[in-house]
Amino acid sequence: MSATPTASTPSAPTPSAPVPASSADLRVSLGLTATDGAALRSFLHGLPAVDPVGLEARAAQLASRSIKKDTKRALIDLAISMVDLTTLEGADTPGKVRALCRKGIAPDREHPDTPSVAAICVYPDRVATAVEVLKGTGIKVASVATAFPAGRSSLEVKVADTRLAVDAGADEIDMVIDRAAFLAGDYSTVFEQIAAVKDACGGARLKVILETGELGTYDNVRRASWLALLAGGDFIKTSTGKIAPAATLPVTQVMLQAVRDLHDLTGVQRAVKPAGGIRTTKDAIAYLVLVHEVAGPQWLDPHWFRFGASGVVNDLVMQRRTQRDGHYSGARYVSVD
Repeated sequence: MSATPTASTPSAPTPSAPVPASSADLRVSLGLTATDGAALRSFLHGLPAVDPVGLEARAAQLASRSIKKDTKRALIDLAISMVDLTTLEGADTPGKVRALCRKGIAPDREHPDTPSVAAICVYPDRVATAVEVLKGTGIKVASVATAFPAGRSSLEVKVADTRLAVDAGADEIDMVIDRAAFLAGDYSTVFEQIAAVKDACGGARLKVILETGELGTYDNVRRASWLALLAGGDFIKTSTGKIAPAATLPVTQVMLQAVRDLHDLTGVQRAVKPAGGIRTTKDAIAYLVLVHEVAGPQWLDPHWFRFGASGVVNDLVMQRRTQRDGHYSGARYVSVD
């Protein structure tokens, strides 16, 4: 399936066109000079329709790729470095967060050359604890916000939730969109909320969670992806991990197509994060193949692609040991904190 622009979408700028410096500049470069409901509907419903049969066939074909041993070892290390190690439970004590941070710093203490993870993701009231432990490591502190996971609250509460996390030192914010507003076609409300949260982020990067399992169709995933990008999202993220289905290869393919097309049209690069349901090394490698083939190799970097899949780290570590030592270690040899 191709997501290249048609007559109903903007034309790519000439090579000499300046790269948009802000979300407003980005929208102007795409010909979207207004962000009212009518303008957003016209743009989003003018995007090419998704061919679900072609989409799913390509995702399945890419997932079946055979990866040779040396490449597999490199991809395992890359996957570990892309994980947002996460705890989002009511029982998240400071001690639990500290233990998770220590695991993120050294996922396999017996092999110190194992990469650290990309980020530790916690609730806003646990950000300060994570910041304390991770200082100087280069690992980002991420925080969910905006009445996670349902997002059912006022914009004032969502902005306050975001500022609480940022003021505590969060480098990244994971927000949830108002799916009810999106599904009702109220695109301007969703846009305005994302833009307001982005403003509250200050220098923190914003991950916009679409909760694709509730969007119903691939066309809605494409529209929600573009809406989040237009409103200023630095990442588009599949899921909270609280709703099934969570991340899937076809849904992630649609989102990768969106960031690729945005880059082709404007020169602006944005990131993607599948979250939930990614449990094995085989799963993670399939996503990395998808990234390479759909978006391009420049997205194979923790700045541009993440996994919201804490459970996959143990399997990646075990498979890394297998590739290195020539024998399977087993789960009991890997830390589960």
